[in-house]
Amino acid sequence: MDSGIGGLPYYHHFHKANPEETLVCLADREYFPYGSKDRPELILRLTELLNRLRRRYDPKLGVLACNTASISALQPLRESFPDLPLVGTVPAVKLAVLASKKRHIGVLGTSRTIGDPYIAELTAEFGADCALTAIAAPDLVEFVEHRYAESDAQERLAAVLPYINQFRSAGVDAIVLGCTHFFFLQDVFKAAAWDMSIHDSLDGVSHRVEALLDQGDLRAEAGGRENILFITGKGSPEPVWQERARAFGLTLRTEQDYCS
Repeated sequence: MDSGIGGLPYYHHFHKANPEETLVCLADREYFPYGSKDRPELILRLTELLNRLRRRYDPKLGVLACNTASISALQPLRESFPDLPLVGTVPAVKLAVLASKKRHIGVLGTSRTIGDPYIAELTAEFGADCALTAIAAPDLVEFVEHRYAESDAQERLAAVLPYINQFRSAGVDAIVLGCTHFFFLQDVFKAAAWDMSIHDSLDGVSHRVEALLDQGDLRAEAGGRENILFITGKGSPEPVWQERARAFGLTLRTEQDYCS
C-alpha cells in the first residue's frame, strides 16, 4: 500500500526473489500525496483501504510501502488488525549512521516524515554522536508521481541536484531516501552524490516479509496467479498507469473493480 507509485520498487524487489507469491499493490491515487495529510486523516484512510483489501483478497500479510504511512499509522493499524501481520517501511537511518565517516547523515522525505520526531529518535538511537540534516521534498514526490515517466536524464538530474547540494553544503556524507517515491531516482542520486553514500530500506523490508512468511508457515506452494496493481480514484486512469502496470508485470485494476 502506498499513496502512488512509491510501493512498486518494493513489489519489484520482493517479487524477484519470491516469484511464487501472489501480490496486490494498492496505489492510492485518489489520496495522493500522503505527506500533506494529518495523522488522524491518514489512519482513517488506511484503515478503510485495508478493510477493502481484506474483504476482496483476505491477504496473509500486508506492507505499508510508504514511510509517511508507516510513521503515522502502522501502530494503530496493527491494533485494528491484530490477526494480520503488517510490515512498515522505516527510513534506513541505521544503515546511514553505520556508513557515515563524518558522523553527519541526511534524510530526504515528505513533510510529514521529516516533521515527525521519530527520525531524530532513530538517529539518536543508532548514532548518538551523529548529526542529522532532514529535508522535506514534496516537489520531488510530485515529480516522480507525475513527471518521472516522461522525463529525460537532464530533467531528473535537475530535480535531484538542489537537494544533493543542500546536503553537501551541510557536511552530510550519507543520505537516506526517506520516501519510497525517491527510489525511482536512486541511480541519479548515486551518480550525482558521488561523495556521499545513498541508503534505502528495500532489502530490510523484503527480508522482514520473508521472515514473517517463514515464521507463520505462510509461504505459497506455487505461483502462477496474476499480480495486480489497484489504483483508487474515479474515472479512467491516465495512460501512464497502463505503462507502469506493464513495466512491472502487473494487471491493472481500478476503483470500479472494488464495487464489482
